[in-house]
Amino acid sequence: MTVRWERRQVSPQRIESLADSISSHPLLRSRRALSELLASLLIVRGIDLPEAASRFLSPSLNDLHSPYQMMGMRAAIERLEMAIERGQTTLIYGDYDVDGTSAVVILKTAIELCGGTADFHVPHRIREGYDLRGDVIERAAEAGIRLVISVDAGTRAFAAAESARRAGVDLIITDHHLPGPCGLPPAYAVVNPNQPGCEYPAKTLCAAGIALKLAQALLARRCPHRDQSQLLLSFMKIAAIATIADSVPLVGENRVIVSLGLNALRSAVNPGLKAMLEVAQLGGKPLTSEEVAFRIAPRINAAGRMDIARDVIELFSVKDSTQAKEIAVRLDRLNGERQEEERRIVNAIEQRLAEDACLRNAFCMVIDGAGWHRGVIGITAKRIVERYGRPVLVVSTDEQEAHGSGRSIPGFHLLEALESCESLFTRYGGHAQAVGFSLPPARISELQRRLDTYARARLTPADFESLIQIDAELSIEGITPELFAIVRLLEPFGAGNPEPVFCSRDLRLIRAPKIVKDKHVRLTLGGNGDTASGWRRSLTQSAIGWRLAERVAEARLLPGDRMNIAFTLDCNEHPEFGGLELSIKDFELGLRVQSAQSAS
Repeated sequence: MTVRWERRQVSPQRIESLADSISSHPLLRSRRALSELLASLLIVRGIDLPEAASRFLSPSLNDLHSPYQMMGMRAAIERLEMAIERGQTTLIYGDYDVDGTSAVVILKTAIELCGGTADFHVPHRIREGYDLRGDVIERAAEAGIRLVISVDAGTRAFAAAESARRAGVDLIITDHHLPGPCGLPPAYAVVNPNQPGCEYPAKTLCAAGIALKLAQALLARRCPHRDQSQLLLSFMKIAAIATIADSVPLVGENRVIVSLGLNALRSAVNPGLKAMLEVAQLGGKPLTSEEVAFRIAPRINAAGRMDIARDVIELFSVKDSTQAKEIAVRLDRLNGERQEEERRIVNAIEQRLAEDACLRNAFCMVIDGAGWHRGVIGITAKRIVERYGRPVLVVSTDEQEAHGSGRSIPGFHLLEALESCESLFTRYGGHAQAVGFSLPPARISELQRRLDTYARARLTPADFESLIQIDAELSIEGITPELFAIVRLLEPFGAGNPEPVFCSRDLRLIRAPKIVKDKHVRLTLGGNGDTASGWRRSLTQSAIGWRLAERVAEARLLPGDRMNIAFTLDCNEHPEFGGLELSIKDFELGLRVQSAQSAS
């Protein structure tokens, strides 16, 4: 995949103005250059006013919106209060991923804190599939349930809503997925910021974020004697994990949830949460969004992908630390199985793509395989998108039905693509960047043809290039711990708030590259060699190239070679070679030294 670097441009006047307003920050006093750099980083992220910059750099609970700005919230809270007062058990029906299970935990805990009783149902990914099922609601009604609340599901569940109506069950739908062309199912209340007519400012909340807003409103009504700030922060720990895992934009209210939630995770008291942090080797330390995304979320997701997602709810519900540790270890084992299955499917796909040029060159790839684990195809699709830079749908087939999951690239709305051929599906849903669906296996070739035609009308080969946006160019002496401290003010990083990427040019390779775990590479880089007698030549920086070992080997780098690098800043906590470290995103070769072999 071709990689293109593009320097972000900001007018000096805008930088100057914002730098003046933020220069009083303790880390910026008497450091004008750093103030201007931070100002430019904020501006390219859409933060160009002093008040907005202050909120962005110092999120607080005061930045949360009133839950009642969300359409359907008041009706939902009133019905929940009625259930609590009448002693009715509320059934929470959630999805099986991190977002859905986290939302179940949040809402179940909030109802129980308020004196209510809550049960839950998380569907089995393989046996039941995504979204509400009418038969589950009907069985709940037979057991005496009169209130069902969906989380992370239901926006397109018309049949299930009709089943609830017939069974005399009040259905409250809480979801963040986009409504379909037929509008919304008939329900007691729909709490979804993306429904028509809802003026809630934060449209990109995940399901756990919406559950947090319900909890915020319910706790304020039912527990006014409790410290609301502490209650909210305790729920934000779980909501932060889900928000990161669901890859929603980390701006606005999402940024508040994640920033405050990550900070609160440093003092986790829930036995399940503590056990999960220990298994992931993250206990007792400040967490970044990257650590949550790569070390916590996959372990939680593994339950729904490989087995039964109710283990996640059990993990965060148990009070006994020994039992919590057993569940956390089981989730860790499942995650290992998930990784192995993912590798197997990715290898099979890579072989198919190597053999099939038409498939490899499709503008929207649809790749099917018999018996592929349905719990893993979504993350597999993401891996292929990262490798080839184009929309990908991975489909697991059996004799009766095919189940697929898709991931997209910026600028290509995958749900709209599926809607263009909706007659092929037995069911489908999702949003711009991720979808799920099922269809008869005989229709897969037609799906391939129609989606490729649809994509070719909207994409060009340039859309498949990987774009690295450079925030600033730095000399080697400008890469300092002080700069790293400034960059960390922008955390948490994620969708909508990308980690700043810098570039440095004409750096020298000090010693031969060192391969790490077969696929990564460690480099030691120095400043411009033209100042051989100056202090700049003695400066060096440690750098790590994740998954760049193959490219570095192909480049045949030798000590003394010069290169341009695009990188992010990191801090290696290794006791032997810790400290400030450059994480290389891409590199370009410059002046090469002549090897002894070529000289001869």
